[in-house]
Amino acid sequence: MTEIVSLPRVRIQTQDFNLAEEIAGLRAQDKRIGAVCSFIGTVRDRNDGSSVASMELEHYPGMTEKSIEAMIDEAFKRFDIFGARVIHRVGLLQPLDQVVMVAVTSAHRGESFDACEFLMDYLKTQAPFWKKEDTPEGARWVDARVSDDQALAKWGIQASNASS
Repeated sequence: MTEIVSLPRVRIQTQDFNLAEEIAGLRAQDKRIGAVCSFIGTVRDRNDGSSVASMELEHYPGMTEKSIEAMIDEAFKRFDIFGARVIHRVGLLQPLDQVVMVAVTSAHRGESFDACEFLMDYLKTQAPFWKKEDTPEGARWVDARVSDDQALAKWGIQASNASS
């Protein structure tokens, strides 16, 4: 039997990740787990009506990890979950590249689904990342969206990140 090493809950990295390896590490032979929910976000080739050749993500090292750790702590308070992991890539990414992974384990699927969605909604609005897209019209920073603030509001968290 292969020993599975427990991995950190949050990683910010330039390199790609392997979902199967991450899930195996998150499960780590925990026999209580009856559900694993995961979300993978990828770079699209279009956004706001323009083609996207690439996307560059920036963050504040240390601050970003601390912010996401606090999100995970909040998920543990709100949901009956056993484990959670968030991986977010930074640097220059191309369409089809994986950007973010959120994975959650619990005894039952409902808690995993809810916690995974909560973490993703929180990431979209509260994590300190900045995205710049390369389009035919030139480089542009990606603004927060009203729909992302609304998604977070369903969890009872008010945010006003989107510009009006």
